[in-house]
Amino acid sequence: MKEKSLFSLKGALVIELAHAGVPFERQKVYPLYYKGELAGAYIADLVVDNSIILELKSVKALGSTMEAQLINYLRLSGVPVGYLLNFRNTRVEWKRFVHQRE
Repeated sequence: MKEKSLFSLKGALVIELAHAGVPFERQKVYPLYYKGELAGAYIADLVVDNSIILELKSVKALGSTMEAQLINYLRLSGVPVGYLLNFRNTRVEWKRFVHQRE
């Protein structure tokens, strides 16, 4: 089987969301502040309707570093739900994360 390109799959997903009329933002930047100063930023792949972050990967297996990345996006953004999606294998692998505000 020919390996799928993450860029073509991400593009196809964006087209499907647009055709379905689902609001989304690509490469949404969430600034990261430390002691009141801008220290960097997180960039989420896709944010759907300001309520779901989709972090798209094309790797052999999802790992704990990728999970931590998405959890940090959820904490920083205030977005309640995130999905880590892996398009590399014959079936799409996904994990759902929910951030409970304190």
